Amino acid sequence: MHISLVVQIIILNITVIINRFLSDFIWETPEELDLKLAKRVRNIRKRRSISQQKLSEMSGVSYGSIKRFESTGQISLLALTRIATALDLADELRNLFTQVPYKDISEVIRESR
Repeated sequence: MHISLVVQIIILNITVIINRFLSDFIWETPEELDLKLAKRVRNIRKRRSISQQKLSEMSGVSYGSIKRFESTGQISLLALTRIATALDLADELRNLFTQVPYKDISEVIRESR
């Protein structure tokens, strides 16, 4: 009985280690990432009590494009920038990719040239 408990604890610890290791990897497709972004934008829009039609008027992005973005995640970068600006989220875009960690030392060397 005692050995069985030890084995269970070891298996649990190994599972925790594996899950932590795997959580470092992104297991989503670009389409899934787009949908998550669209959902975040939709949630912000709703939280601010702004209709899709009103956001269209505020941003200059067509109502159909906003509707398609929120349901499929598909949108042009320019339209996304207009939406972000209308929702006062331009700083979020400005800061995108500004603090990307180096993958290896060769990136550091190449950037310093």
